[in-house]
Amino acid sequence: MTERHEGGTQVGTGTTGEAGEAAIPELVIISGMSGAGRSTAAKCLEDLGWFVVDNLPPALIPTMVELGARSQGNVARIAVVVDVRGRRFFDNLRESLADLRAKHVTRRIVFLESSDDALVRRFESVRRPHPLQGDGRITDGIAAERDLLRELRGDADLVIDTSSLNVHELRAKMDAQFAGEEEPELRATVMSFGYKYGLPVDADLVVDCRFLPNPHWVPELRPFTGLNEEVSDYVFDQPGAKEFLNQYAELLHLIATGYRREGKRYVTIAVGCTGGKHRSVAMSEKLAARLASEGVETVVVHRDMGRE
Repeated sequence: MTERHEGGTQVGTGTTGEAGEAAIPELVIISGMSGAGRSTAAKCLEDLGWFVVDNLPPALIPTMVELGARSQGNVARIAVVVDVRGRRFFDNLRESLADLRAKHVTRRIVFLESSDDALVRRFESVRRPHPLQGDGRITDGIAAERDLLRELRGDADLVIDTSSLNVHELRAKMDAQFAGEEEPELRATVMSFGYKYGLPVDADLVVDCRFLPNPHWVPELRPFTGLNEEVSDYVFDQPGAKEFLNQYAELLHLIATGYRREGKRYVTIAVGCTGGKHRSVAMSEKLAARLASEGVETVVVHRDMGRE
């Protein structure tokens, strides 16, 4: 598989160097909020056969890639955990990423996100201070870290919100993205959600289905979900539902083409309604089927179904 980078040059895993001898390893940079599950994500990649380096100063990432390229194929995939524990070394990350681009290294950034409440609970449960809180509160450290990581989060190829995930669920998400022997051109997660439970923080695109009548107010449909055929039929019999699906699918086709061109491999599409039980579930299922029919590897997640 090939990826297109900013300079227009196409490279892929195992790309040979100018001398035709060294193969450039595939690189994944794991970062994100302290307490959001970086260690679990790194351990998962290690179990999948990746060479994992934890808390590597960002300035040494290009050197690590060069060492892997000299390994004669023995180190074909490298995962590096980069975070604020590096303190002043973290400032070198932007420079290192620019160096990797200049050398046409295939790199992906996985960012682990979590809500403030979840992070506070985790730090309190292990009775450890946040690495940036200093003499302040845990929330002060979290706020400082969010500010420091804001730009990196914006550059991430994959954002995973672990607020409501346990260790096994996080590992399942990592396995779903990295366990395959062949990397697809684009992977999409279509996630239904309920607005009353909050927006998904890891969504790349958000669409609102609340313009459609709510099956909740139809007594015979209320107990069921959007997975039920009768509920789905009701949703798509409403004025504008099929037109919305068709036109949004066309828009996603355009966006997916651009994502592929820019080397973005992962996209999360959030589809919302009031409770995340009827309209968003039905629309997510249809939308995912459309994407799959166009060759996009698609996973459907119903975040809030069953919470009522």
